Amino acid sequence: MKNSDPEEWFPVVDEDGNTTGKALRSVCHDGKSMLLHPVVHLHLFNTKGDLFLQKRSKTKDIQPGKWDTSVGGHVSLGETTTVALTREAAEELGLKSFIPEFLGKYIWKSSCERELVNSFSTVSHEIPAINTDEIEEGRFWSMEEIKVNLGKDLFTPNFEYEFKMRFMPHGSLKGGIIL
Repeated sequence: MKNSDPEEWFPVVDEDGNTTGKALRSVCHDGKSMLLHPVVHLHLFNTKGDLFLQKRSKTKDIQPGKWDTSVGGHVSLGETTTVALTREAAEELGLKSFIPEFLGKYIWKSSCERELVNSFSTVSHEIPAINTDEIEEGRFWSMEEIKVNLGKDLFTPNFEYEFKMRFMPHGSLKGGIIL
């Protein structure tokens, strides 16, 4: 799946994740419709507790060149979040075997879209094999290294929000609605 295909169909969902319709990617990302569509995020930790982040390709239509969640992608029409998570982890990082832990979901709203983010984490011994069609680079970051770089326009706003919500319980939150 190409992440930049404007003709890709997304499910449109309610706040509980129930499909209520469908819309083209280009419509979901037009900044006008704000149709809620589901995505998956996976936070990949190594056994030392470092978090793998990906640097988004400069060809991405949203937040190009920014550091972001280990794995992130849209749920395709007719696909479950579990299947989407497995597919995206294999596509982006070559992960074949991992046990995801569901962290929760929240609504993320930006200037161009509104997403129902299904957030997961995992610890893996696998070395990520990044897909250079989608990711410019990737590496493990210590939690402290991430914390000192928050607010410096290095990370996507969505990653910063989710990192503070999930891994810094007393951090300041702006932009999302926790469900």
